[in-house]
Amino acid sequence: MADVIKKATRDSYGESLRDLAEEYKNLVVLDADLAGATRTSIFKKAYPERFFDCGIAEANMMGIAAGLATCGKIPFASSFAMFAAGRAFEIVRNSIGYPHLNVKIGATHAGISVGEDGATHQCNEDIALMRTIPGMTIINPCDDVEAKAAVKAALDFEGPVYMRFGRLAVPIINDKESYKFELGKGIVMKDGNDITIVATGLMVNEALEAAKILETEGISARVVNIHTIKPLDKELICKCAKETGAIVTAEEHSIIGGLGSAVAETVTECCPVPVIKIGVNDVYGHSGSAVDLLKEFGLSAENIVNKTKEAVKLK
Repeated sequence: MADVIKKATRDSYGESLRDLAEEYKNLVVLDADLAGATRTSIFKKAYPERFFDCGIAEANMMGIAAGLATCGKIPFASSFAMFAAGRAFEIVRNSIGYPHLNVKIGATHAGISVGEDGATHQCNEDIALMRTIPGMTIINPCDDVEAKAAVKAALDFEGPVYMRFGRLAVPIINDKESYKFELGKGIVMKDGNDITIVATGLMVNEALEAAKILETEGISARVVNIHTIKPLDKELICKCAKETGAIVTAEEHSIIGGLGSAVAETVTECCPVPVIKIGVNDVYGHSGSAVDLLKEFGLSAENIVNKTKEAVKLK
C-alpha cells in the first residue's frame, strides 16, 4: 500500500496563485505581513510587481482590495482566518460584500488545527461570520487537489469569495486527473443507505475513515464532501435526508453557524430528520499540537463513529 501523501492547503493556495498568474494577468495578491505563513510568498517571489504587503492592517488591506477590484483587478486578500474574517469583518461586509465586488479572500490558519498558536488564533467562527454576508461565496477545501481547483474556480467566478485554508498537512484524498470542482455542488465520496455523514475541510478524510469502521459494524454510511458551504447544495442534502433518514455533520468550526447549522436549516425545510453536529462545542481552544487538539475536541474518525451510531438510533 502506497504511503499517504499529506499537504497543507495553505501551501496549495500559494502555489495556485503563482501557477495561475500567467493566464490571469489581472490577478494581484495582497497580504498583511504574513506572506511566509499564508504562503503568498510563493507568488511574491515569482511576481513581485503584482504583490502588495499591506502590513499589519487587515481592514485597510480589504479596503485596498475593494479599490483594486473596481479597477478591473482580481485581488486575493490574504491573512489568517481570525484576522481576515474577524478583525476585518466590517470592511468585508461594507466595502466588499455590499457593493458585491470581485474580491477573493484567502483565509489561512483556520480552525483548531492552528495548534500551538492557541485560542486567540484558532478561528472557529469565520464560516458563521461570512455566511451572514449576502452574496458571499464560501469554500472550504478538503485537500491539495480540491484547494487548487477552488482557487481556479474563485478566479473564474464574478463576486466575493471567502476561501478557508489550513496550517496542518492533511491527506490528499482526491485524484488530480479525475477530480471535478463545481461551485455549490457537493460530492458523494462514498455511497451508503443507513445514514449520511456530511463533512467539510479536513473532516472529509476523517468521515471516510469513520465510514470504513462503521462498515465493519454493519452500518452503511454515505459520505458527502461539502466544499462550498455557501451556496449550499440543498438538493443533495435533501436527497440524502430522504434516502438515509439521518445526518451527521462534521466540521473544524463551531457547531454554531457553520456547516452543521446550514445543513440543519435546510433539512428542517425539506425533510425533517435527526441531525447531529460534530464540531467545536461553543468553547475556546487552547495551545497544543494540532493532532492532539483535533482528538481532544472530538474532530476525529472515532468520534464520528460514535455520533453516527447515536444518530442511527434516532431514526
